[in-house]
Amino acid sequence: MKQTAEPLDILQQYWGHPAFRPLQEDIIRSVLDGRDTLALLPTGGGKSVCYQVPALCREGLCIVVSPLIALMKDQVQNLQSRGIAAAAIFSGMSRRAIDIVFENASNGAYKLLYLSPERLKTELAIARIQRMQVNLLAVDEAHCVSQWGYDFRPSYLQIADLRELLPAVPLLALTATATRDVVEDIQEKLLFRKKNVLRQSFVRPNLSYSVLYEAKKREKLLDILRNVPGTGIVYVRSRGEAKEVAQFLSANKLSAGFYHAGLSPEDRNTRQEAWMAGETRVIVCTNAFGMGIDKPDVRVVVHLHLPDSLEAYFQEAGRGGRDGRKSYATLLYTPADADGLRFHLQAAYPAFEQVRQVYQALGSYTQLAVGAGLGESFDFDLPFFCTTYKLDTAPTHAALRLLEQEGWIALSDALATPARAWVKATREVLYDYQIRNKQADTVLKVLLRAYPGIHADFTDISEANIANYAKMDAAAVQKTLENAQKEGILIYEPRSEKPQIIFTRERVTAENLTIDQAKFHFRKQRAEERVEQAIQYAETRRCRSRQLLAYFGEPDSEPCGICDVCTGRNKSDLPAEIFESMEKKIRDVLRDEPLPFDEILRAFALKRHETVAQVIAYLLDEGKLLKDETDKLYVKK
Repeated sequence: MKQTAEPLDILQQYWGHPAFRPLQEDIIRSVLDGRDTLALLPTGGGKSVCYQVPALCREGLCIVVSPLIALMKDQVQNLQSRGIAAAAIFSGMSRRAIDIVFENASNGAYKLLYLSPERLKTELAIARIQRMQVNLLAVDEAHCVSQWGYDFRPSYLQIADLRELLPAVPLLALTATATRDVVEDIQEKLLFRKKNVLRQSFVRPNLSYSVLYEAKKREKLLDILRNVPGTGIVYVRSRGEAKEVAQFLSANKLSAGFYHAGLSPEDRNTRQEAWMAGETRVIVCTNAFGMGIDKPDVRVVVHLHLPDSLEAYFQEAGRGGRDGRKSYATLLYTPADADGLRFHLQAAYPAFEQVRQVYQALGSYTQLAVGAGLGESFDFDLPFFCTTYKLDTAPTHAALRLLEQEGWIALSDALATPARAWVKATREVLYDYQIRNKQADTVLKVLLRAYPGIHADFTDISEANIANYAKMDAAAVQKTLENAQKEGILIYEPRSEKPQIIFTRERVTAENLTIDQAKFHFRKQRAEERVEQAIQYAETRRCRSRQLLAYFGEPDSEPCGICDVCTGRNKSDLPAEIFESMEKKIRDVLRDEPLPFDEILRAFALKRHETVAQVIAYLLDEGKLLKDETDKLYVKK
C-alpha cells in the first residue's frame, strides 16, 4: 500500500511535536515495513501515536480494536479536533447507526475506525471490512487476548479471524503490562507471521515506590498529602469509600473530589476536568478512573488497598510523574488487605449452578427465545435485575463476568451512551419542515449551529444544552427530535444511562449452558498466583522497583535507590528496649514452626501491628529472619 507521507512530518503537522518519544518511531517504522509488531510501552508512553501516525502515512484506514468505549470516544473526539477523520462502533449503538459508520468507512470517509472486539464477528462487520482499504490493524490493550494475563476477554480471540480477511495487512499489538508468558501468548493468539517485540524498559527512575504498614490509613494519607505538594490520585476499593475519603480530606482543608463509574456522565466529566485543570488538587477514585488520562504533573499516587495484581498496581501507580519529575507511588498496607484479596478471589469464581441460575434469569430479563439473540444488545440494570430475580449482587456480578470469559455474553464498560443524531434530510426538505413547524424550527436551528458536522455523520448531542439555548425544557426538546425522526428529517438516538449486555452466542437453555472446566480452573489458578505475587510485593523487603521490573521480565535491573527499602524508611527507629522486647516475642512465636506474616501479627495487639511489621521488616532485611519456599517466616539458626 502506497506511503504518502513521512512519520515525522505527520507528527509535526497534526500534533505539533518536534520529535517522537523513545521507541515510538521504531514501532512506526516496523509496521510501515509490513511487520507484525508487539509494542510494550509503560503507562504514559504514547501508545496511540504508534498507530495513528502510520495510519496517516498511507492510503486507506487503520482499524483499531479496543475494549474501552470511553477511551474510544475520547480518541475519536481528539482526532477530530486535530482535523483527522475518525469514527467508532461499539455496543449500545443502533443497527442503523452502525450501518452508516461502516458504509462511510467502506467509502473511504475515515482514516481511523475504532471497533469494540465483540463487534468483529457480526455479518455486517465481516461484509463491510472486506470492502475497506485497510492499511493497519491495531490492537489496544493486547494483553486481553491472553488467558495468562489479568484481564482476559474472549472476544479478543476473534481478532485472529479478522486477520484472515486482511491477510496482507500488518498488525500492531500494544500494551502497557505484559509478563513473559503473556508476551508469547499475544503473538501466538494474534497469529504473528514472525515474532517481533519492541519493548521500552519499564524503569521509572523518577518514581519512588513505597509500601507503608499502616493501621490508620486515612490519617497517614492526610500526612502524605500535606507533605507532598502537587496533584494527587488516591485509589480506593469501593464507590462509597471514594466519597467518604474525599469528604474526609475536604474536612481537613485539602481540595479533593471523588470519581467512580456510578456517577452520571456529566458529573464524571465535570470532576475529571476540574482535576485536570488543577481546580481540584486530589481525586479519590476507584479503578474506573485513569484510562486515557494524560496529566503529566501528578506528584503522588496513593493506594489505600492492595490491588489484585501487579499489572493493575503498576498501571495505576504509573500515572504519577509522567513529566519526569520526582513523584511518589505509595501503598498503605495491612495484613487485612491480603485476607480481603484472597476472600474476593474465591467469590469471583462462583459455583456452576449459580452461573446457570443467572444465565436463565438473563433469558427471562431480555425475553430472548432459545436459539435467538446472537449479536443483540440490551440495556442492563444490575440492581434491578438482582431485585427482580432475587439474586445477590456480588455473586451475580461474578457469574456475569464468568459468562463473559466463557464467550456467552459481553458486558459494555460504558455506563452511559450519550444522545446522538444525524440530520439526513436535504436542505430543501429541512427548510420546508422548519417553515411548517415553529417549535422544530427553533430546535433545529440550535442543533445545526451547535453541531456543524451533524449533516455528514452521527454526532453526540446534549438535549440539556439544546434546551438551554432554545429556552425550552429538555423533555420538549426530546419530543421535538422524536417527531422530526418520524417525519424522516433526522435519526435520533436518545441517551441511554444503562450499561449494555450483548449476547455473543445464540441463547441456549440453562441445562445446555457449558463451561470449560479446564479453562475455568486454569484462570482461577492464574488469578491466585497474581494475588499472591501482589501480596509478596507488599510483604517482601526488596527494592520495590526491582520487584516490579522482575515481574515484567526485567530481572537484572539495578536497585532504584529511592524506594522505601532502598532509603531504609521502614527500618525500625524504636527505642532499644521496645525493639528488643518485640524481637524476643517474635522469636518466641516462631520457636515451634515457621508462620506466615499475618499470623505473627495476630500474636500482638492490633494497635501494635504497624510497629511489629516494622520490626519484622528490619529483621528480614538484616537476615535474622528468613522465608521458606511457601513464604513462611522462621528464625535463622
